[in-house]
Amino acid sequence: MSITDTARLVACSRSAVAGIHAKWINDGDTSSRRQGVGRPRVIKEKGRRRLSRLIKQNRSKCLEHTIQRTLLDMGMCNRLPTPVPLFAKRHRQLRLQWAR
Repeated sequence: MSITDTARLVACSRSAVAGIHAKWINDGDTSSRRQGVGRPRVIKEKGRRRLSRLIKQNRSKCLEHTIQRTLLDMGMCNRLPTPVPLFAKRHRQLRLQWAR
């Protein structure tokens, strides 16, 4: 069957069929081996595991942007609770009085 007839049969453009046909002739395969899109990761899986272990040992380490982004992808964040002063007895009484 010709390329034009095949394009009509599958309701597709002739150029799409011609591209797939050329790929079949050259490679013997029409599947795409494309892994993914975008920039490759800077930190590989082994580095991610090591980084995870280091951060779990010391959560307050200073982080660079790349490491911070990787940790966020892994579900970790490097935030420590902010210490706040506790209410004094007088403050509690005033706040309760205000609420009433």
